[in-house]
Amino acid sequence: MQNTIMVNWGYVLLLFILGAISYKRKSLDMLGSLIMIFMGITIIFSAGVSWFILIVLFFILSIFATRFSKPYKKEIGQYEKTRTAKNVISNGLVAFLMAAFGGYYLPFAGGFIGAVATATADTLASEIGVLQEPRLITTFRKVPAGTDGAISVLGTAAAITGTGIIGFAAFLLGIIPDPLVSIKISVISGTLGCFIDSILGAVLERRNYINNEHVNLLATICGAIIGIVSVM
Repeated sequence: MQNTIMVNWGYVLLLFILGAISYKRKSLDMLGSLIMIFMGITIIFSAGVSWFILIVLFFILSIFATRFSKPYKKEIGQYEKTRTAKNVISNGLVAFLMAAFGGYYLPFAGGFIGAVATATADTLASEIGVLQEPRLITTFRKVPAGTDGAISVLGTAAAITGTGIIGFAAFLLGIIPDPLVSIKISVISGTLGCFIDSILGAVLERRNYINNEHVNLLATICGAIIGIVSVM
């Protein structure tokens, strides 16, 4: 028991270091870093280190995707270096709630994976998809990179790959004991959640009914619900 507590506090220290590095490198603003640290500590002591590591994996994949082909993104005006507290909350709140109040109850584990997979898929699709001319999901007409609701073959492939990584990692971390079930939950919920994100962006965000943070939050809610249903 004492060893477990010491290990947990070791991860808390790591979390503070990660938050400081994120702020120093301007990956997150100050408030975003603090909220990430708060969410991480809660997840570590309520659901466990494995759930926390999956969130860290999402964060690492997000940073990689953001910095991928950085010069070209800057050239076309699609490079977003610093994410704010709103980004952290809209992408992480649902997964945080699944972990904080769900513990190791299997349906909530599915919801947690679904939320993380959706956030991962959306981030990778957005950050890598801008490298290819996209089409609007509702009309399939070609639109400029970065258009709300735009999709591309490259972005979709990156999204599905990301969900597969999250699903396999969830199995390795022991969150879902069956690898096929874990990957299935992640790929299905993450991919559908990502498409829901694009539809919301095309139908509502482009008309200024909601903003990007609302879209991300609604998409991760849908991803979590799909994840829960997938294990019931």
